[in-house]
Amino acid sequence: MSVDLELNNATTTASIAFQLKGGLFTLTTLQIFNPDLVQLKAQLTDKIQQAPNFFHHAPIVLDFKIANQPNIAIDFANLKAMLQEVNLIPIAIRNATPDQIQAAIKAGFAILRDTPNTRDKEKLSSTAQPAPKILSSRIITEPVRSGQQIYAPDGDLIIINQVSHGSELIADGSIHVYGALRGRALAGINGNQQARIFCNSLEAELVSVAGNYKLSEDIERQAWKVAAQIYIKQDRLQISVL
Repeated sequence: MSVDLELNNATTTASIAFQLKGGLFTLTTLQIFNPDLVQLKAQLTDKIQQAPNFFHHAPIVLDFKIANQPNIAIDFANLKAMLQEVNLIPIAIRNATPDQIQAAIKAGFAILRDTPNTRDKEKLSSTAQPAPKILSSRIITEPVRSGQQIYAPDGDLIIINQVSHGSELIADGSIHVYGALRGRALAGINGNQQARIFCNSLEAELVSVAGNYKLSEDIERQAWKVAAQIYIKQDRLQISVL
């Protein structure tokens, strides 16, 4: 009897074609202030050339910040084609008007809905007292080689050595590099705006805190080959010399 049950379970499992599961992923947001496709393509091409490997086939969310003409008609089909020409993969839009949303749906875009605001979240959670989350740091003492990706979930990433070009550091919390920081460093990837990046010598290709990016061209103008910290202030990514 037990053998028959096992065979039936195996058959049932094998017949399942898919399973839906929730997930949390880091996506790059392209904030659009002017929907002129010629200007967008020129500026995007220039920016992508600064870190081509990072942006190659990257999924993109379009966030419309058109203040002077919020109801302007947008050619989503050509906008999508232009982004694909520069090897970006547009997947969704947010902060659009109802007419823009309908046009985007026809062009094959998904629509991202805003989550409840902080006040609503506080009301919903006022009666619940979850246990405090214990954060842990990941410590790496060896040099980080080109092509390596190191991730510190639920805490800080601490590198007590050099970080090579072409590598990638990722942390839910802050990133500390007691050596030269080359390659890419992404802190606070789940939206933690209190996260920071610290290093003894800033030589990075790209730095990011809570989704706010700066590429090497911008970094070199502010702090290059010096001890520095990177952080969010007034919703903008700041770099200061230590």
